[in-house]
Amino acid sequence: MASLCIISLPVRAAVLKLAPVVHRLLHASGCRQEAVVISGRVLAKQIREEVRRDLEEWVSLGNVRPQLSVVLVGNDPGSQSYVKNKTKAAASVGIKSETIQRPASVSQEELMELIDRLNRDPKVTGLLVQLPLPDHIDERLLCNAVAPEKDVDGFHVVNVGRLCLDQQAILPATPAAVWEMIKQTGIKTLGKNVVVVGRSKNVGMPIAVLLHTDGRHERPGGDATVTITHRFTPKEQLMAHTLLADIVIVGAGIPKLITADMIQKGTAVIDVGINRVWDSVTGKTKLVGDADFEEIKKKASYVTPVPGGVGPMTVAMLMKNTLIVAKKSVTY
Repeated sequence: MASLCIISLPVRAAVLKLAPVVHRLLHASGCRQEAVVISGRVLAKQIREEVRRDLEEWVSLGNVRPQLSVVLVGNDPGSQSYVKNKTKAAASVGIKSETIQRPASVSQEELMELIDRLNRDPKVTGLLVQLPLPDHIDERLLCNAVAPEKDVDGFHVVNVGRLCLDQQAILPATPAAVWEMIKQTGIKTLGKNVVVVGRSKNVGMPIAVLLHTDGRHERPGGDATVTITHRFTPKEQLMAHTLLADIVIVGAGIPKLITADMIQKGTAVIDVGINRVWDSVTGKTKLVGDADFEEIKKKASYVTPVPGGVGPMTVAMLMKNTLIVAKKSVTY
């Protein structure tokens, strides 16, 4: 069995320059590069450190320290965990934060009034509503109620429109994380075939837009040929697409949807899926992605783990977005 090479990426600026050297070293050492496991934790640490340095410089010039306000509705354990990770990351980079929690029974009107108050509060530079929301709440209406210049999630229709028009915009944190990981790892996208498995408006669609658009535009894209599939794409059709792909990005919410026989040797697999499944060995639930990691890592060129892959990078990119909106780097 070929050995697995795990490469962390501690020096972000040098990744692209060192990529050819890494390839030569792997082959020279007899360690076949069948799967470089991309450490999202390592890259996220670098992003957070960059944000921290930039933020302290910004504050030292007399600017107000950014504040991120998070609206959390209900008591969903997953949402509570995500919010805790976000506020912890904010503290680590020097961003002030607050979590405003409301019961699951809260009315649409009350939430809209809360968002309006936070929009008008000059101390609040960044604002997000933790998703998902209870069924009686209109998610799209609430996301569009957040002022686009404070929309750190990039979910407002203005930011979505600017993204689709290749203009500078606040990018949704998960697609931004995927795009950053691809760029910093040195995975080539120009002219490559990419399959995005998942069509959500917050993840799959923005990822497809980022990868297929023109690299020469105001907001550069990946110049790839992108195919979008989803959970209702018949398995044989899905496999026909993924076998032609140079890059597979999966985020459909189905454990082990992508298996090793569905990719060609050397494909890069970015797993955005987060699923909680029962582990009969430990008697506990565990997190797994949408790709069969253990088998795919024997065949792919690059692969992201779950946990420890896209997840940490998503939180890091949210911190970057929070600084961007505080500095008003995107002009509306």
